[in-house]
Amino acid sequence: MPQRNRSQLLFFALLIFATCTFYAQQDVSVLGFKEYLGYVKKYHPIAKQAQLNIAIGQANLMKARGGFDPKVEVDYDTKEFKGTEYWDRLNTTFKIPTWFGIELKGNYQQREGTYLNPDETLPDDGLYSAGVSMSVLQGFWINERMATLKRAKFFREQTKAEQDLQVNQVLYNASLAYFDWLRAFKDAEVYRDFLQNAETRFQGVKESAMAGEVAMIDTVEAKIAVRNRDLGYQQAKVKLMKKSLELSNYLWIEDVPVELQPGVRPNLEPEMDINSTLEIEGMPLDSFSLASHPKLLSLNYKIEGLTVDKRLKANKLLPKLKAEYNFITETPEFINSFVTENYKAGLSFQMPIFLRKERGDLKLAKFKLRDAEYERDNAEVEIQNKVIAIYNELDSFTQQNQLIRDIVNDYSTMLTAEERKFSFGESSLFLINSRESKLIDAYLKQNEMQNKFFHTKAMLFKSLAINPKAL
Repeated sequence: MPQRNRSQLLFFALLIFATCTFYAQQDVSVLGFKEYLGYVKKYHPIAKQAQLNIAIGQANLMKARGGFDPKVEVDYDTKEFKGTEYWDRLNTTFKIPTWFGIELKGNYQQREGTYLNPDETLPDDGLYSAGVSMSVLQGFWINERMATLKRAKFFREQTKAEQDLQVNQVLYNASLAYFDWLRAFKDAEVYRDFLQNAETRFQGVKESAMAGEVAMIDTVEAKIAVRNRDLGYQQAKVKLMKKSLELSNYLWIEDVPVELQPGVRPNLEPEMDINSTLEIEGMPLDSFSLASHPKLLSLNYKIEGLTVDKRLKANKLLPKLKAEYNFITETPEFINSFVTENYKAGLSFQMPIFLRKERGDLKLAKFKLRDAEYERDNAEVEIQNKVIAIYNELDSFTQQNQLIRDIVNDYSTMLTAEERKFSFGESSLFLINSRESKLIDAYLKQNEMQNKFFHTKAMLFKSLAINPKAL
């Protein structure tokens, strides 16, 4: 890609991902959760790869339907030696396969030559025939052609369910990256705000010490607090940078990866966006239905395909009995020339003595089918129990988040009171720093708790295997 076009594309991507809520006081743009997941679903390579499965399923179905395509066969054979025409044989056939083991066909034969077999003697203008051949036992109710088409139909539906699973997985991973980025951003904001508080307090203590109102040693303690807050802030910025890069793994525009720009921040209160974007809003536990779960649908279609395979293998235990009957005529343009007195017919029979290969194939087909049924039954129980556990966990996190908010408010109240007492000379920097450290820990714990809550929402989204239609 030319450098100029690439630069234009990246600039266009930046404008999109900066979808923008501008604030009057600061040059910051917000990357909302819904916009972010929308671009992941539309442009991420894994999401695009999932769409190929549908095309593969359609191609397999087209290939299977080709087994029922009409066919034209031409067989021409001639020999001439030392001026003598030994033989000249022409045999053309038009066949129409049908759903059951019946095949309609029309035929034209012409023979000339000195050394033809007696049974090959035909009228000068050739001989026409029209008839039918059918498998009476093995291959009548089901055969390779029918089984292939049925399996292809089930495979097409299975690929649709698997596409939902693949898209759901990449959106789940992208959601976790967004939530981790959000937590890292909030943690950095906490350290930045308290660094500013510590610097302001240090300047105040320094001025008081210069005026002789407090001991000079208090400036050392205030400076230590500044350095501790700055250290925490620098570590938080490194973590934020790592989480930003992890988020960038999911940012693509027209097959070009896009790096998250420094001026872009997450939506700090995305809870309502999360529920609506992941389409888990207003979904109580009793509304959950296993019947429509993509993983179970995929396994059910797999079982249907294996059932067809088992029926085919069972059918092959029957003898092969093929019957054929053809009306023959020299004048096909006259319909009344096809009479029962003129015909060509045949019957063939074949049956292995021990049927060991056929019986072995049938046993293997039964084992594969049973294995898939065990897998489906186990997946059904696992999904149901996991969803129930996640709903219970979400209820618990709702209470935990309320508790941590109350704890943050209480620590904030205590810090404010301690700072007021310090202004009256009734407290110390040690107590203020101690109260402030507790408040910082509470804020970080609040961010951690929110992150776990959002992770659990994403886990519910993954467990339900939702492929959001609104993105």
